[in-house]
Amino acid sequence: MFEDFINAFQNFTRNKVRTFLSLLGVIIGVASVIVITSMGASSTNKIKSSFGNAGLDVVQLSKGFMMRGSRASSSTIQFNDTFRNEIFEQNKGIKSIWYKNSFNPTLAYEDLSTTASTGAIETGYLEMYNFELESGEFFTVTDNEEGAQKIILSHDTAESLFPKGDAVGQMITLVQSNVTFGFKVVGVLKSQTAGMENSAAYVPRGWYAKKIKPNPAADSIMVQALNESGATDLYTRLKTWCTDKAGTEYAVNVSSMQTMIDQMSEITNTLSLMLAAIAAISLLVGGIGIMNIMIVTVTERKQEIGIRKALGASPFDIKRQFLVESASITLTGGILGVILGIVISIAVEYIKSEDFIINWGACLISFLFSVVVGIFFGYNPASRAAKLDPVVALSGE
Repeated sequence: MFEDFINAFQNFTRNKVRTFLSLLGVIIGVASVIVITSMGASSTNKIKSSFGNAGLDVVQLSKGFMMRGSRASSSTIQFNDTFRNEIFEQNKGIKSIWYKNSFNPTLAYEDLSTTASTGAIETGYLEMYNFELESGEFFTVTDNEEGAQKIILSHDTAESLFPKGDAVGQMITLVQSNVTFGFKVVGVLKSQTAGMENSAAYVPRGWYAKKIKPNPAADSIMVQALNESGATDLYTRLKTWCTDKAGTEYAVNVSSMQTMIDQMSEITNTLSLMLAAIAAISLLVGGIGIMNIMIVTVTERKQEIGIRKALGASPFDIKRQFLVESASITLTGGILGVILGIVISIAVEYIKSEDFIINWGACLISFLFSVVVGIFFGYNPASRAAKLDPVVALSGE
């Protein structure tokens, strides 16, 4: 077998142009598959990065609509404490549940002001989302129970109101429905991506319940799964549970960042697989070219085949020789294609200024597929060579 490989590469050097043309289809096919799958993997990683790592274990519930005939009315489901208890009792895999109300007050400091989407949250909400503080501290249980007029600003909001820095400890005004409140800034969050959670400021929900809306039903509910891997299953269970409870799927909107990432990744992977399959067609075209060239090679080397048979070579030996030659072409083309594909992928990702991810699985599969193509399309010429009559072969006819 090893001698067959040596002889195969010696034959390649005798016909350099023919060998190069045979390799070209395989190289292009393998490189194309690797480039497409690597770019697909990089796109998937970019999608995940854009959502951030926080909140992957959270399923969000928000109010939808109840469909009555051709008209839509507000959901009759109330996000109150009774609803919270029912979720806990009737669904498995839940670590904790957090209620949140949203409003859009005007925040002002001296002559600077901004309208900011503000979340009225329960103690521990920000920690649950893995938010980090740039300075200051999170709300305490006492802050929520007493309805303390304390506020935590996002990084961008703090920069808008306090361009010179030092936001923590300062007093700002919060104007809601023409009523002005004084708030002390107790914390500033680090700039980070947290998927579905992007409020510009946060206040204790206890204050919201006392000053804005007594005994408020939550606008949205964050249900935290026991772990990130269980978020998708929890999303499915809650969606079914809410539909059964309300009698319609429109009553509660159920969303999950992990589910959205999975769906977008699935779409990206499907497109990459489809494009890779199209690119793999060039491998088949290259295989047909290899078969054609191997048939020509068998015709040119009839006398060599005749001499080998006369010296005692069996049909199996002849068949193996030409199969090894065919496989050697695609083996070499596969290696060069993998190298070229990786180089092109790195160049493309460098130009796009994105993280480069090599799909090693695609590299291995495309390489093995190229070898299989060589064996498959080389089998017919090898069989022809093995079946040649020694006398006819020696005569060169």
